[in-house]
Amino acid sequence: RVRCVGEMAENQFRVGLVRVERAVKERLSMAESEGLMPQDLINAKPVAAAIKEFFGSSQLSQFMDQNNPLSEITHKRRVSALGPGGLTRERAGFEVRDVHPTHYGRVCPIETPEGPNIGLINSLATYARTNKYGFLESPYRVVKDSLVTDEIVFLSAIEEADHVIAQASATLNEKGQLVDELVAVRHLNEFTVKAPEDVTLMDVSPKQVVSVAASLIPFLEHDDANRALMG
Repeated sequence: RVRCVGEMAENQFRVGLVRVERAVKERLSMAESEGLMPQDLINAKPVAAAIKEFFGSSQLSQFMDQNNPLSEITHKRRVSALGPGGLTRERAGFEVRDVHPTHYGRVCPIETPEGPNIGLINSLATYARTNKYGFLESPYRVVKDSLVTDEIVFLSAIEEADHVIAQASATLNEKGQLVDELVAVRHLNEFTVKAPEDVTLMDVSPKQVVSVAASLIPFLEHDDANRALMG
């Protein structure tokens, strides 16, 4: 689950409001409360200070990388497991950093920094988006009776687990039907082959697995993973 900027700013705002509340209670208990107006009681500075502190000195607050449009997009689509409420580099083990089957179509398996941050700072995949609960969703085309429709559904990792999902490169005839006797699919987070009739969804595009930057590498599938990472 991704915690977006709004959610984190909201938490800081809450911290500021708690400080304001405490100050108001103190003033009410001290002063004679008859001639007091609301503006005498409430001081908004703690809220402003909490928000400024968040944007000014938070571990996740960074200047946007504006060297070129690609670096800008990449920076905006970066997700981090570090920072407040997250992991530390020292505490993060191999399992946390490793590529997981649910990353497919959501988090890029290639684009991550080399060194101590590997696997902790990732990029969103090309078509990934967050839903209202903060879970990452990936788009799929609906398949009915081996006919691939143009209907698109966005599913989270939990929702897609039971579906049989064909790859975007599967062979179709002119009517848009799957023609192979056995189709390479993903089912229950495993790669396998199934009959076309069993397929319920299909990937939108071959590049939905990787991030925007990685999708620009020509012949990525023929490239060594370490070299692609450096690009």
